[in-house]
Amino acid sequence: MSLKGRVTVVTGGARGIGLALARGAAELGSDIAVIDVLEKPSEAFGDFEKELGVRARYYRFVPLSGTSVTDPTGLTGSFETIVKDFGQIDNCVTAAGIVHDKPFLDTTWEEGAHILEVNVMGTMMSAQLAAKQMRAQKTGGSIVMIASVSAGTALQTQRLNIYAASKGAVKSLCVQLAVELAPLGIRVNTVSPGFIATEMTKGLAVTRPELLAVFKSPPLGRIGDRADLKGVVGYLLSDAAAYTTGTDVLVTGGVHAGLL
Repeated sequence: MSLKGRVTVVTGGARGIGLALARGAAELGSDIAVIDVLEKPSEAFGDFEKELGVRARYYRFVPLSGTSVTDPTGLTGSFETIVKDFGQIDNCVTAAGIVHDKPFLDTTWEEGAHILEVNVMGTMMSAQLAAKQMRAQKTGGSIVMIASVSAGTALQTQRLNIYAASKGAVKSLCVQLAVELAPLGIRVNTVSPGFIATEMTKGLAVTRPELLAVFKSPPLGRIGDRADLKGVVGYLLSDAAAYTTGTDVLVTGGVHAGLL
């Protein structure tokens, strides 16, 4: 499961799940390029070079339109700069995404469109740009897209309607890309987390305190930690998963099993 000598791009890696996955790849020896819209990444990002001895650079994505985090021209420029700086792209983790917890009957067209634009189109464009570089290199590679347990299950306590639809689209995109990109030696898989402690889930717990009990409801008895995802993603990025593509890995503490 070594990633030494490789370059891994992580979208949405300034904090939260994306940051944890970037660290996981760095712990396996990969150089790291993080793209995010935040002005600067978490202080923990600086530990990658200091503690792990890998190259790590942060690329703040400022949409040219000023409104959309999926501006294709700006995103293309970010990937081009990464190639100039690192010389290659071997892996890509699409962790950029936003959550929407609101009753379906109150959800507006604009809110739904924004969720789909970020979670689906942002994922598609990032995967495409990474795959184009991998094709040019003729080296193959691995793309891991972050989906969600909500793509296949529903909880009465959460109103994840359009968010769940967006993550279902990510899972379907994975299956299609896995077949289409296989001749290029590019593997594509998804990871579907359950309840994971992040800045977003903390925000939900503040606005909806009744969810605190829900977050402790998985059969394993706790909300997941971001580090719980590192091993799975590291495996999928590495040659240990050389024969794994088109697969969704559920990391939910048993939530999905309890809902079957």
